[in-house]
Amino acid sequence: MNLPTSQRPLARRIFKGLAVLALLVVLGTAALLGAMRVEHGISTTLPAPTGPFAVARAVYDWTDDKTFDPLAPVPGTKRELLVWIWYPAAAGPASTPSSATYGYLPDAVRMAVERSSGVLFSKFLTRDLSKVHGHSRGNAEVSPQQRSFPVVMMRAGASAEVWNYSTLAEDLASHGYVVIGFDAPYRTHVVAFPDGRVMQRLPQNNPELCEGMTGGDQDRCATRLLSAWTADMTFVLDHLEQLNTSDASGRFTGRLDMTRVGVFGHSFGGAAALQFCHDDARCKAGIDLDGAPHGSVVQSGVDRPFMILLSDHSGEHDPEGSQVMANLQSIYDHLPPDGRAFLEIRGANHFLFSDDGALLKSHIVMRMLRLFGVVGIDGRRQLAVTSYCLRSFFDAELSGGKFGISWSPYPEIRVVE
Repeated sequence: MNLPTSQRPLARRIFKGLAVLALLVVLGTAALLGAMRVEHGISTTLPAPTGPFAVARAVYDWTDDKTFDPLAPVPGTKRELLVWIWYPAAAGPASTPSSATYGYLPDAVRMAVERSSGVLFSKFLTRDLSKVHGHSRGNAEVSPQQRSFPVVMMRAGASAEVWNYSTLAEDLASHGYVVIGFDAPYRTHVVAFPDGRVMQRLPQNNPELCEGMTGGDQDRCATRLLSAWTADMTFVLDHLEQLNTSDASGRFTGRLDMTRVGVFGHSFGGAAALQFCHDDARCKAGIDLDGAPHGSVVQSGVDRPFMILLSDHSGEHDPEGSQVMANLQSIYDHLPPDGRAFLEIRGANHFLFSDDGALLKSHIVMRMLRLFGVVGIDGRRQLAVTSYCLRSFFDAELSGGKFGISWSPYPEIRVVE
């Protein structure tokens, strides 16, 4: 259809305007990607641990010869875990292997993570993992300043790798704790073993899928995964007891105080910490970082010291969130009165309890999220507040200290009524 002569100039102006707008969008996108690509290659250092001990890290491949992995694709597969241990280190120089086997991540782990993440995520939205620097040394002896150290088991959220929580682990270790985390094949996003095998999570083992279900389906899904997660934790504690009795390297023999065991986890890992402390008497104190509870603990509660530490949920009023809060409140109400805490970090985001959310993701992306109100607190600040709460509670319940927030240096901490 031909436009009247009088309308042709207007049509041309509209067309040119749209063309200019499209060009600006393309140029803006290219500039944003270019800036993110440059930022990707900038070195990043995790927050320094705040305790008096130097920190070291060891990585192990542990296999359970007695039980099978219920989430493996092939029946009869033995349970196998990649175990990470952060611990107080002896002062002085340590023999640190090459970056191929050490660093923030061993090269084999880093390359497996990058391959599984895709180009956009691994080259633009996050930092170059080879240029991320932690504070853990390699091949160091355990500090001689104490005869033994309390043990804290750490569980990652959903399908995240446990090394994603190195900041929290290093800070606890610097305060005199041996911190144990682990990655499990078929449920952790990607697990790269020292012998070169790489195993990825199976879709049906993703805890986030359970959240999309309703009623009995959600309960069955969560219970199936939760039982496997807590069984992993049982195996790790069993193996730690063996390591404490007789470590082939001699490093940990007699150095683990297995009478003082704490457990904490983030998100679904927090749910696992709750259930494990309900099931296993070896757990002397636990912490749930922003995890919705599942399993029998919802009805039965926990009979030992426990802290619930949440991100900021003040703007959430949906029925599902209200039910989660009601479940957490019920669990809290049945905790020992002299060994409990129910706290919230103002402005905190669920995904910023890890290195990945707070430190490794692009600052450009993080600033945009803060601009739109998705994130309300600086990532390093959230980690500092979280580390303070973790060590303060474990100091009180595992090391004979006192816990309270009245003298806290962080006004973001709020007591949940």
